[in-house]
Amino acid sequence: MEKTTPEKVQLLIIGSGPAGYTAAIYAARANLKPVLYQGIQPGGQLTITTEVENYPGFPDGVQGPELMVHFEKQAQRMGADLRYGLATAVDFSKHPFQVTIDEEKQVEADAVIIATGASAKWLGLESEQRLNGYGVSACAVCDGFFFRGKEVAIVGAGDTAAEEALYLSKLCSTVHMIVRRDEMRASRIMQDRVKATPNIKIYWNSVTDEILGEKSVDAVRIHNTQTDEKIEIPVKGFFVAIGHQPNSDIFKGQLDMDEAGYLKTVPGSAKTNIEGVFASGDVQDKIYRQAVTAAGSGCMAALDAERFLSEKGLH
Repeated sequence: MEKTTPEKVQLLIIGSGPAGYTAAIYAARANLKPVLYQGIQPGGQLTITTEVENYPGFPDGVQGPELMVHFEKQAQRMGADLRYGLATAVDFSKHPFQVTIDEEKQVEADAVIIATGASAKWLGLESEQRLNGYGVSACAVCDGFFFRGKEVAIVGAGDTAAEEALYLSKLCSTVHMIVRRDEMRASRIMQDRVKATPNIKIYWNSVTDEILGEKSVDAVRIHNTQTDEKIEIPVKGFFVAIGHQPNSDIFKGQLDMDEAGYLKTVPGSAKTNIEGVFASGDVQDKIYRQAVTAAGSGCMAALDAERFLSEKGLH
């Protein structure tokens, strides 16, 4: 196969959630002529949520997909070049950086902003996907508010699950916590807090069989793996808190990441260990994971990239 001449761009943005689009808005206004590849899920995780009530500037709330359309249109209006396509390989060992799109197109970039996000881990049930956004959620902080005074279930046993169960306990009448083993993985202090909260009920040695409901969640059927007993718990919300997976596989061996695969950035910046490569949004943030913090870090990445390109005489 003959090698085509790579396309040369000044700034390449990989990913299109709040971080990627915000980076594109700032970079386009700074005349960096950013090219953004939207990836496998244009708009990111917000496109699979329904109502978003905690994004500033929308007093009546906004639908997740609609919010991402606003971001996209704004980036386009500023002059960003938004394209469909998935980055499938990168070579950051030489400058300009080499990025492969859809396994065939080659792009050379003076600077790269990574905004590939993270994906929630799911249980893999058909009903979980069918009711996603209709009572099933992977973010208690985003969606707990909708279940005030109602009964909800949460599955998971780590610090995130414990934290989210405690958050939900302040809003919901009862939180049914489904734990696969006879102990939790969460830190001792988090476990103690959960156990001391009267409206959190823990089901040990239990797995989720099915989420029940036609158009929205009505109940969850769980199965005790020790006694083989199955029970149905009436709930209106079902929260999955078994972790997130950063979308960082293509950067392995080139960028510094933690043991879970989150990209490491220099504190107070979007800089990675490679000069000229910046990371923003959920791919480098396992703590907050909110649309507004992702957008903020996309702004940081664009400003850092502009400074880098100016200092190197590339802009």
